[in-house]
Amino acid sequence: MGSPHGGRGRPDLARARKQRGMTQEEAAAAVGVAPGTWGRWERSEQGVRAYSRKQIAAVFEVEAVEVEQWIEGWSHGETSSWPGTEYGDTSTAATVKSAALLWRYEMDESRRHVLATLPFVPSVLGGWLSGWSYGTPPRSVAQQGNRHTVGMADVDRINEARTVFGQLDDRFGAGLVRPTVVRYLDSTVTPLLRGRYDDRVGTALMSAAAGMTLLAGWTAFDLNQHGQAQQHFGQALRLTKTSDDPLTGTWVLTTMTLQAIHLDQATAAIWLARAGTDTARRAQAPPRVMAFMLAREAWATALQGKAAETHDKHGAKQVERLLVESERAYAQGITDRDPAWIARYDAAELKAQMGRCWSLLGEHKRAADCAGAAVAEFGERFPRSAQRNRLHTAEAYLGMGELEQALDTARAAIPATKALTSARSVDLIRQFAGQLEPYKGSMMVREFRDHLNHELAA
Repeated sequence: MGSPHGGRGRPDLARARKQRGMTQEEAAAAVGVAPGTWGRWERSEQGVRAYSRKQIAAVFEVEAVEVEQWIEGWSHGETSSWPGTEYGDTSTAATVKSAALLWRYEMDESRRHVLATLPFVPSVLGGWLSGWSYGTPPRSVAQQGNRHTVGMADVDRINEARTVFGQLDDRFGAGLVRPTVVRYLDSTVTPLLRGRYDDRVGTALMSAAAGMTLLAGWTAFDLNQHGQAQQHFGQALRLTKTSDDPLTGTWVLTTMTLQAIHLDQATAAIWLARAGTDTARRAQAPPRVMAFMLAREAWATALQGKAAETHDKHGAKQVERLLVESERAYAQGITDRDPAWIARYDAAELKAQMGRCWSLLGEHKRAADCAGAAVAEFGERFPRSAQRNRLHTAEAYLGMGELEQALDTARAAIPATKALTSARSVDLIRQFAGQLEPYKGSMMVREFRDHLNHELAA
């Protein structure tokens, strides 16, 4: 990787060793390398493989990010989509540089390892949302110079590739498609962003790049790599700000909301959901876009209030009001202003989101009806969505005290769980198995758990 410290060696690595009272020989022995290798590491004469970085983190009892700082001389802030000192810089040059840096790190084995271990950081969202809401897009996104000319055909190919990759993700899970997505970003999208284009092409190119890096974030999210996902979501938001594309921005914000909901980050989910709804309203978004912003805000509101646990009648009424508004908006149908991405968010998806809201409100019968209807509509088109909603139906039956029906429904979700390369899907069925603890003495429950463990281990 060269000398990241400009020939000055790796002083932070040496300092960390000395602070622990270790000689080079002792550090080398602890990590499992020759003393000469350690010496070359400190002098920045030799690269440090991903396995050795992991060993250093374990021996020195620090996070992988800190080891990366010692070795590469970069900080977490440098990979942030909107670094704290310059997140307001939405110029084309700054946005392209930030995007290319993130995607290049994805292609480097050691840096990709660090990205994959990053935690979800709620504290960065305030700055990101401030930049989104109050930042000023550049007057021009055009790039000149002696570079390859980029046209609308190039932009169309990015969007077509994103559609294909998204279909593969829907059918097989993120594990299959994610390596291809990040490779495409680095090898195809980066050179296009660095090319020559006018404002019309540049605006469309930034939005297309946002959609592709959003997919990179989504696939990281599906693999439970939440800090890595957050980095891509933030980068997607920055690209849409640069292109002044609020409709794509709502898509990014509602996806970020889902991650916050999944992580039980209720406050962050509310911030993001309301930002999405506000953006959609300001942009006079088409009805179906508005419907999904309202449904996602209802879900975040239900999570924040957890009316089923707190008996918060006001919060429950607010959720119900948002759901009614969402249904009314959806009923208005499609328009010629609908963005391409909204086609994926159909009636089944709306039913699924409503089911999650009813579940959080303790309305288990309504939750089961919504999730069951979603399963029927998803069918074989979207195996992961069908699997998740089968399990949500099972959870609802469990909430109603219908143990046998809950187990039968959950058992039907096991084959899809095995077939998908989706860590979230495995987590969800494991979570359901954990909810069976009050019934652990039941023979049916023991048989289900044994069957689940056997199938997932196979």
